[in-house]
Amino acid sequence: MEYLLLIASDETATPARGTPEFDQFMGGWMQFNQLLVDGGHFIAGAGLQPTATATTVRKSASGQEIVDGPFAETKEQLGGFYLITAADLDQALSLARALPIPAGSVEVRPLSFRPDAR
Repeated sequence: MEYLLLIASDETATPARGTPEFDQFMGGWMQFNQLLVDGGHFIAGAGLQPTATATTVRKSASGQEIVDGPFAETKEQLGGFYLITAADLDQALSLARALPIPAGSVEVRPLSFRPDAR
């Protein structure tokens, strides 16, 4: 079964690129990536640019508008995702618990349809 791991945390807590702290921070993510690859779980994944780069299309019965920024203001921001394969929800949750975020949340949601799935 395939699951989407949606990673949300405070984007201001990420160390600045080019610093030793950032390199240390990314080391945990590289180890997690390798865990997924070695276990045959990795399908896709990516980090996202900060929310300041977001543009949202809002739709309603009266039409649609394009606005700068994320859809909703929250204390945590969507920072990235992984699309994984796991035997069941328990295995997907185990992988989600291994994500190297010091604080935040990981929503684990099974996919219902993926057009390019084999």
